[in-house]
Parts: sequence; structure tokens; C-alpha cells
Amino acid sequence: MAKSKLLPSILLGALAGAAVSMLDRTTREKTIENTKTVIGTVSYYAANRDELQEMISEKVEQAQSFYNGASDGIQSLMGQVEQFKDMPTTIQSMVSDTKAAFDKEDSASH
Repeated sequence: MAKSKLLPSILLGALAGAAVSMLDRTTREKTIENTKTVIGTVSYYAANRDELQEMISEKVEQAQSFYNGASDGIQSLMGQVEQFKDMPTTIQSMVSDTKAAFDKEDSASH
């Protein structure tokens, strides 16, 4: 069975595109600047792992808090949807009761 050449071709195209884009001075300078920033950040957190773990813990807590709030909101909406599902029956019952009351009044006044 022949091996697919799709992935190697995509990677080769990406490398060629990156190489061509580096011919532009602005792109090259921005790439170098971003690379230095990333290296600095990685070096900082490699030396300060406790701070990285604390930051990750805070982000996880924020995500959990967001999830819990969203979950509560969804449950509240589902409860309201259930109430709206029952509403047509309730309205129909009220209309029938009102109609019956008017029919009684009409037959009593004649």
C-alpha cells in the first residue's frame, strides 16, 4: 500500500511559506522579538515553578467557577422552559374557566 504524501507535503509547504515570509524585514524583526519574549517567559517560569503552579491553579479555579455559574444558569433556564411548557395548558384552562363563567352569567341573565 502506498504511503500518503499529504502530511509531508503540507509540512514542506508550511516551511517554504515561513522561509519566504522571513524575506520581509518587518516580519523577521517581529518574529525575533516574539521569539525572545517566549524564551524569556519560558525561562522565567522554569526558574519560578511555584508561581507557574499558582497561576495555573488560579486559572483552573476561574474555569471551574465559570462552569459552575454557567451550569446554574442553564439549570435555571431549563426550569423556566419547563414552566413555559406547562403555560399553554394553564392558559387554556383559564380561558375555559372564563368562558364557562361568562356562559353561566349569560344563561342566568336570560
